[in-house]
Amino acid sequence: MIQDRTARTLSAFDQRMLKISKAEPVHHAVILRLEGRVVGPWVTELQKSCDEVLTEGRSLKLQLADVEFMDAQGVALLSHLRSRGVVLLECPPFAAEQLKANGRS
Repeated sequence: MIQDRTARTLSAFDQRMLKISKAEPVHHAVILRLEGRVVGPWVTELQKSCDEVLTEGRSLKLQLADVEFMDAQGVALLSHLRSRGVVLLECPPFAAEQLKANGRS
């Protein structure tokens, strides 16, 4: 019984996380693959990961196909990164709409 509850708790916790992983570079650009939710403390972690690449003078692409949700901070960060030349790949429709709306504000 306890084991089942723990599994459910871990599963619920995993759904709130953001996984950031490096994909194989393409044309010398660093590609970070995002999986999960771009929210809360994970926005800061994503910013740190991106800043690390950008301060090295390398080009950066973010693969967003597996992003499930973004809060206002996540949308603001991705908009800011895009303005710095970061390319957003495979942007889900909901994220594209949020970014489009953020650009109008």
